[in-house]
Amino acid sequence: MAGAALAHVAQLWSLLDEMAENEPQAYRRLLRQQAARAERLRAPPEPHLCLRARPAGAAGGPLFINVCSWKRVPAPQGPAEPTPVSAGPLEEAAGGGDPYSIIDIAYNPDVLQRGDENPEKMEQLIHLTLKFVEERCNLTLTSLYTVESFKLKGSLEAMQQRLKGKQMPTPQLGQSTKKELTLDELLHAIEAEDSSSAPALLKEEGVAQSRAHLIKEIASTETPEELSTPVYEMITLKDANKKPLKIELRVELPKVSSVSECDLRISEDDIIIEVPEKYKLQLDLPELVDEETTTAVFNKGQRVLFVTAPVAKPDP
Repeated sequence: MAGAALAHVAQLWSLLDEMAENEPQAYRRLLRQQAARAERLRAPPEPHLCLRARPAGAAGGPLFINVCSWKRVPAPQGPAEPTPVSAGPLEEAAGGGDPYSIIDIAYNPDVLQRGDENPEKMEQLIHLTLKFVEERCNLTLTSLYTVESFKLKGSLEAMQQRLKGKQMPTPQLGQSTKKELTLDELLHAIEAEDSSSAPALLKEEGVAQSRAHLIKEIASTETPEELSTPVYEMITLKDANKKPLKIELRVELPKVSSVSECDLRISEDDIIIEVPEKYKLQLDLPELVDEETTTAVFNKGQRVLFVTAPVAKPDP
């Protein structure tokens, strides 16, 4: 098995070398994407708030729910879509002789930020969290809960270990594996080694909805729906001698109301504009540009993003 794994690693390096030689722009873009993905996967969960609840009819102590922010947990695919959540194990503890239970729940940072900005959304999220804990731990909680003044019950290290402790099985590259894998398949196999346990999806219950349908388990390799490609126009402005001066990009974003929703990344040879759950645009630039002096302006009235990128000066 070790020999097969080494063979696939060698194949991956060979494919990367070939890409670097024949498609340098795609190679650099791949490296940036993998670096960003690795940074997201390495980011540890952080405490956000702590709930105090009590199991109904239980003689034991209270249940503390650490609600955490974790970039590894994906954001919802849309406003009406279920909310992915990751959870650690339920543990019994004792502090100062008083017994209590503790569980850690993690959401994507964007989910918690929307709750901080809208108390109604936060109340809804807390409601879903309590229901999820009931389903997951086979508990019945009383209707009363308290948002504690502290963000975390217990130590930071213990919380992070509980959430990160359960890993998915590493894909087996045995004899049954295809002899030849594509670069994309190899990258997905390697990425799966860093995947956490599969998140669940939470969805608000309707009046007639059964509790059994509150949670739907998904695989961590499940890919989200493709984002829309916005309408755009890119032109290169030149001087009287036909020398390129700057590149102007106009992108129509009718579903965007604020520039804070946009994620803009630019390098000397490409540009990526992404709006979570709405749009994604990735373009190779016709000229090398100076990313340090590139500017972007969002017109809220027209809902149009204007990007101006000066062409890079040649090295002397």
